Amino acid sequence: MASAAVVDAGDAPEPTVQNLLDQETLKWVFVGGKGGVGKTTCSSILSVLLASVRQSVLVISTDPAHNLSDAFQQRFTKFPTLVRGFTNLYAMEIDPKVENDDLSNEGMEGFLSELTNAIPGVDEAMSFAEMLKLVQTMDYSVVVFDTAPTGHTLRLLQFPATLEKGLEKIMELKNRFGGLLNQASRLFGLGDELNEDAMLGRLEGMKEVIEQVNKQFKDPDLTTFVCVCIPEFLSLYETERLVQELAKFEIDSHNIIINQVIFDEEPVESKLLKARVKMQQKYIDQFHMLYDDFNITKLPLLSEEVCGVQALQNFSQHFLTPYKSALKRGTVEELEQRISILKSALQEAESELGRVRKGKQGA
Repeated sequence: MASAAVVDAGDAPEPTVQNLLDQETLKWVFVGGKGGVGKTTCSSILSVLLASVRQSVLVISTDPAHNLSDAFQQRFTKFPTLVRGFTNLYAMEIDPKVENDDLSNEGMEGFLSELTNAIPGVDEAMSFAEMLKLVQTMDYSVVVFDTAPTGHTLRLLQFPATLEKGLEKIMELKNRFGGLLNQASRLFGLGDELNEDAMLGRLEGMKEVIEQVNKQFKDPDLTTFVCVCIPEFLSLYETERLVQELAKFEIDSHNIIINQVIFDEEPVESKLLKARVKMQQKYIDQFHMLYDDFNITKLPLLSEEVCGVQALQNFSQHFLTPYKSALKRGTVEELEQRISILKSALQEAESELGRVRKGKQGA
């Protein structure tokens, strides 16, 4: 029994994202999870790492609360922009809603605008299809999606079905009001602009793009989904929901990044932090139990935000080498550091006490 356990432990997937860099066929990498778990930082770092092994990389934010600009400390727009300090890494931020300029209130566009109100999500589907069309013409080696929180991500995977509904709705309108539409368009001098065939053609074209890409999304050689979470109950629950939905959509997922981990070895002298370490460990154990065939990467909680290319590159080492605290608990060095921390805290408290006493005497 003991030897079998050893073999199993040896077979456990590597706790890094190295597998993503080694998979040369990868074309689409989605990064998703609950809001506030560090998806943008992880997307940015993955794109930086991929840029070191691939010819050209594009990282796209589809989250309405765009943070890519903050992560790289550079302004990005809906057009791919070269990231400063790189020759092959580009970034863009797109709004998943179709902009008003894109759907003016004239002719065919006005009709499509009405359609977007009739079918929830069809505007996002159309916007996403347009963006994918653009991305495909650019021919990047790999595209990294920094997705919106889980609910939006799952909608994104349902886009082919959403566009299907849009087509059905137009066909229904065509059958009921086809002649009337053509008469109205001639009457108002719109010519062929409000031609139902033109509308169908546009939606069909988008549906074609999305279906073609959807086939690629279901190919594990081309697409994978990286789940980002933190070691807390709600995040574990959300990750489980996400993994199940991805399986339902036949989308490969075998990487989980657990962010904001407080490692037990850190020389902390706080009951609150120690309690949090204990709580986190409980959920980390559950992640390992539930996803024993996943590459689970644990990232340390830092005292500052990871912003700017240099900070992203520095932090990226933890994606490829499991984090280890510089000090091991129980060693002379660790005890000495803990004593040093306590002495420094005591000095701070004494000087604060001195200031308070002086203030009272002055009063």
